[in-house]
Amino acid sequence: MKFIRILSISVVLYASFLFPLQAQEEVKLYGNIVGSNPSSALKAFDGNPNTYFQGSYSYYYVRNWVGLELDQKYIITKVGIQPVYGDYARFAVIQGANKADFSDAIPIAMFKTALTSGKMNYLDIDVSRGFRYIRVVATDSPGYFAEIEFYGIAGEGDDSKFYQITNLPLVSFNTPGMAQIKSKDDKHPNSYISIVSENGTQIIEDDSVQMKGRGNGSWTFPKKPFQLKFNKKKRVLDAPAKAKKWTLINNYGDRTLMRNKIAFDMSREAGMKYTPYCTFVDVIYNGEYEGAYQLCDQVEVKPGRIEIEEMEATDIDGEALTGGYFIEIDAYANEEKSWFTSNKRIPVTIKSPDDDAITKEQSTYITDFFNQFEAAVFASNYTDLEQGYRKYLDLDSFLRYFILCELDGNIDAFWSMFMWKERGEDLFHVGPIWDIDLGFQNVGNPYPINSLNDFLYLNSNASVAHENMRTLVTRIVKQDAEAKQQMSDIWSDLRHNGNFNAEYFIDKIDEYADILAESQELNFVRWPILNQSVQKSQKVFGSYKGEIDNIKSYLTDRFPKLDALIGLQDKKPVGIDNVTAEPVSGPSILYNLQGQPVTTSHPAPGIYIRKTGSKVEKIIIR
Repeated sequence: MKFIRILSISVVLYASFLFPLQAQEEVKLYGNIVGSNPSSALKAFDGNPNTYFQGSYSYYYVRNWVGLELDQKYIITKVGIQPVYGDYARFAVIQGANKADFSDAIPIAMFKTALTSGKMNYLDIDVSRGFRYIRVVATDSPGYFAEIEFYGIAGEGDDSKFYQITNLPLVSFNTPGMAQIKSKDDKHPNSYISIVSENGTQIIEDDSVQMKGRGNGSWTFPKKPFQLKFNKKKRVLDAPAKAKKWTLINNYGDRTLMRNKIAFDMSREAGMKYTPYCTFVDVIYNGEYEGAYQLCDQVEVKPGRIEIEEMEATDIDGEALTGGYFIEIDAYANEEKSWFTSNKRIPVTIKSPDDDAITKEQSTYITDFFNQFEAAVFASNYTDLEQGYRKYLDLDSFLRYFILCELDGNIDAFWSMFMWKERGEDLFHVGPIWDIDLGFQNVGNPYPINSLNDFLYLNSNASVAHENMRTLVTRIVKQDAEAKQQMSDIWSDLRHNGNFNAEYFIDKIDEYADILAESQELNFVRWPILNQSVQKSQKVFGSYKGEIDNIKSYLTDRFPKLDALIGLQDKKPVGIDNVTAEPVSGPSILYNLQGQPVTTSHPAPGIYIRKTGSKVEKIIIR
């Protein structure tokens, strides 16, 4: 067998000397046999279909693979697999690499269906780069490969064409040594990542990425969420921000795979200052197909994300101590390093400054400021426009956040809520929205949400970080008459101007369902959960179409429900002019709803008071 392998390689080398690359013919490839189980790996290339490669067994993390080390680079054109059991060969991923440890391996093909046992199943490969190392990685199985064949053309190739599983961008990453990512704090520096898009014509590659787990409840699922961190800032795909940190959202409990994406669309339409970037992708993790994900921003203080002053360790007094801060009302706060419990027992995580950089002075300042805000909400004069809670809260951002969470049915709206504070400003701003996998009627109780006679957050099954958080919200949205009127103004303006209607978002849902058509089908073969609840006693609809229809019916009923609960005005609220965010000039003076003069020439979207001479009017800026 060794003689035959050497003779075949000699023929290929002779042919490559005599003929240019485009004239060479595809040949069967031979080389040194390598694999995760070396003694068993030989059986996948011995020409005997009665013997087979078998890797290790595990009910948890397992990566079984077998392949060849070639004597030179080849452009791989075809692979053949004869499995012992067809189902075990489903999603077999073919990788090419140019490092002996496969650390730079990229997917070049994948079998998407169960293979026929007892015969060779072939798959053509259309990737232009040449590789010296090739292998097959089994997905969620020991392998059971009776025979494997590789074919190719000798040559370096080029980087004009790479592989995507579906029409979605393909994110593939390898940790050093294919090590398992065991927790959200288990960091793997010097990992390799590739992101292929534009029908295989664009690739981002980096071999110095830190990979780790992420999430709280989402980390408990078998399909894991991840965070990736580049050494240098990168703009990924069509994202607006150039940043180091990005997230891969697993959407395991969201059988539509799009709830976050729809909620983010709503956030943009509602005029939230920052809405996270999000796009659909397929993911391969250490050679194994993991399914459909969303590649999103890491929600953090950075340009293009939470745009506030980033604090230094020296910012410990004066105005420098006042910001910027990014916090989260967070039921999981006690699992974090930098957190506090307010005087009303509300748990709060300090997201920025980072937990390894924040000083004692900074931690004390933001804790005290939150307690002042909280005390103002619970004070007897809390509705006073000058001395009440408006001194500490940007009410417009809070009300828009509230509207969005009630609209998208987010039962965790006040279990986790982000807030930020800028330097030199005495206001908390609320946002962005995040983690809406349980939204849009994706829980068993309450169900149907639109049968409730009041806001969702008041239902006992809606989670809050502490019961006092529910009280805090109630005092603002139900007991403060001015705040109720302002929320009605915002809702009415959104409903009468723009895309804030069920028809618009249902069209978005149909658009995303088309984009996800192939990817979702493969995802639910990989994770067959369409007929089972995975959390919160979810209703089961038995098909992807049924899951999509559930969101559509929810939205169709939700808009009129909120029209009644919030108070839709028959027409644009009296006294509100529709103006664009152009520079403020002339004799007019602009104030925010806290009565503070607006000094910037480009105010953020929201409701303001404009004074022109003796005339005072309420305006909305988009």
